[in-house]
Amino acid sequence: MEEEDKRQNRRIELVEKSIHQIGDIAMSVEKMAVSLQSMVKEQEQQGKRLEALESRDGEMWRKAVGYAVTALVGAVLGFMLKQVGL
Repeated sequence: MEEEDKRQNRRIELVEKSIHQIGDIAMSVEKMAVSLQSMVKEQEQQGKRLEALESRDGEMWRKAVGYAVTALVGAVLGFMLKQVGL
């Protein structure tokens, strides 16, 4: 009977350790989920900032091309008017 009690006590100890380990794992998973949510939010913010930077560069490029075309057209018109004598 005493041996049976020792065996049962040992089994109970093992179950308690397992429950404690499962609790630790659950807390770790919860921390990882919170961290993952934080990373997703940060990545979304970075994506928005990158999109803004890319569109700004594209806008600046379009303006530069527009100015170059305007200058070229002005130069051509000026040359033509000079040839006509105005």
